[in-house]
Amino acid sequence: MVTVENVTRLDERLSKPTVRAVKDTRAYTAFRIVNATLLVVIAALTLYPFVNLAAQAFSSESYINAGQVNLWPQGFNLTTFDLVMSDRMFWRNYQNTVYYTVVATVVAMFLTTTFAYAISKYHLRGRTVFIGIAVFTMFFNGGLIPNYVLVNELGLRNSVWAIALPNAISVFNLLVMKSFFENFSTELEEAAEIDGLSTYGKLARIVLPLSKAVIATMVLFYAVSFWNSWFAAFLYMDHRELYPVTVYLRNLIAGATSVDGAAGSAEATQIAANVKAVTMLLTVLPIVCLYPFVQRYFVSGVMLGSVKQ
Repeated sequence: MVTVENVTRLDERLSKPTVRAVKDTRAYTAFRIVNATLLVVIAALTLYPFVNLAAQAFSSESYINAGQVNLWPQGFNLTTFDLVMSDRMFWRNYQNTVYYTVVATVVAMFLTTTFAYAISKYHLRGRTVFIGIAVFTMFFNGGLIPNYVLVNELGLRNSVWAIALPNAISVFNLLVMKSFFENFSTELEEAAEIDGLSTYGKLARIVLPLSKAVIATMVLFYAVSFWNSWFAAFLYMDHRELYPVTVYLRNLIAGATSVDGAAGSAEATQIAANVKAVTMLLTVLPIVCLYPFVQRYFVSGVMLGSVKQ
């Protein structure tokens, strides 16, 4: 018997979409298993040197020289850490590193962003020339002595500008940002022009707020580069108080290496055994702590500009 209730139930069944689960093929399932296994193996191989480095940093000299330190510290020892962390010069140089990295990264981002935005516009006169000049510097440079003479004549020695200005623009980062700006929505910029925004207004109020991914990626690239840099400071800084922590650690390693070749005390021998591990661990730790906060931008931003619309 056809009733109103039966008709309602039939109508409800017909109105609900039929959802069918799509099963993976055997080939795709095998691919996923192999892919996951390879990723786990690659991740383990990548992490192993860092874990071994951390284990050596906390191990005693006898176990390190015997090659018994693998993934876990043997003969837990903090002698080298105590030496480094108790030195006031270490903290002074660490403060210099933070200052140099922040200033140099801000300068580099400002110059790279403005330059990339300008050469991303096809109507810019001389655009090809500007791009050619930038690419030319990727393969040719003046050399060490001309750069030193130039920095010295400009009066930049013993200042943060000796580190920030000579390496202010990375051409690779410039080309990545240029490619991203070329794919930016022209409709948004045209609407902003209609609203009366100038070129600088469009860049500051429209383009940059929508470019967080690529900006975060470039900030990470520049910050890591300036944080790990030591040769520029070693070349242009004359006073220990102006050194970044990388130069401090470099001098510490050099001193420990010379002690290792002579008959020193037990403490000096311990320092020579794991000073490299301790210094590398102290240098890389801040970047490792910073990376998780920008990872979500880095993953999406590293591929920006690689695909044309």
